[in-house]
Amino acid sequence: MNKLYTLSWYCCFPVIISGAGLPEDVERCHFGDSTCLVRSINALIKLYPKGIPEIGLPPLDSYNFSDSIILESPHRGPIWMDFRMRDNVNKGFNNATITHVEGFLYEPNQKHIVIKARLPRLLHEATYEMVGRVMLFSYNTTGRLSSDLQNFRITLTLKTLVEYRNDKRYLKIYDLKPSIDLDRWIISLDNLYKVNTDVTILMNRLLNENWVEIWNEINPGVIKSFTISFTTLLNKVFENIAYDDMFLPPLDIRMGT
Repeated sequence: MNKLYTLSWYCCFPVIISGAGLPEDVERCHFGDSTCLVRSINALIKLYPKGIPEIGLPPLDSYNFSDSIILESPHRGPIWMDFRMRDNVNKGFNNATITHVEGFLYEPNQKHIVIKARLPRLLHEATYEMVGRVMLFSYNTTGRLSSDLQNFRITLTLKTLVEYRNDKRYLKIYDLKPSIDLDRWIISLDNLYKVNTDVTILMNRLLNENWVEIWNEINPGVIKSFTISFTTLLNKVFENIAYDDMFLPPLDIRMGT
C-alpha cells in the first residue's frame, strides 16, 4: 500500500432488455442473436437516456448510486486509510456503446451472459469521508469529490437462474463479476487537508501523477461496489419483465411445431 489517496466512483450500466413492456421502437431479437442484441441495446440507450422507470431502468445520463465503502484498513502503521462515499452521481452512461453481447439463449443457463460496453468518459461526483494517516499527515475529513474516467470500458459476466411466476420465466442473477479498464483517471478531492490548502493541492497533484498505482490499490473496493450495485439493478429489471417477453418467440413455436 504505497499510496492510499482513494477516490472511486459508481456508475450505472445500461440494462439489457427488449420486449413486452418496452416502447415499440425498441427492436426485439431472437434468443442468442448477439448482433441484434448489440444493435437493439445501443438504440435503447440513445432513445431513452432518462431510463424507463416503469421497468426499473434508471436514468443513464445522471444516475444516483448507493453509498459505498471503497477502502478499509487496520488503524495502525504509517499508512492506513478508510474511505467512504455517499451522494454518488454518475454522468455519461447515455453515451455508452455496447460492443459485445453473448448468452441470452433460450435456455439461459446453458451459457454465461457477457456484456461489454465502452464510454468516452464517465464523470462521477460524490461526498467522501476519509480517516487515515499517510506518513506525517493525519486525515479526518469530508468534502466533495469529482472524478473523470476517460475511455472507460466495462465487462459484466452474469450467472443466472430461472424462476417461474404466473407460468412465465424470470431471470435472477446469483453471480456477477465486473471488470474495468480505462485510459486515464483525473480526480479531485476538496478539503483533503483542511488546515492547509497548499497540502490539499499537493496531495491532489500527487494523486493524479500516480493515478495508475492508486487505481490498482482501490480496485478491489471498486469491483465490490460494482458487483453489489449491478446485481441489484439488473435483478430489479429482470424481476419486472419475463425472460421470454424480452425476445421474439422461437421459430418452432411461431411455426406451430
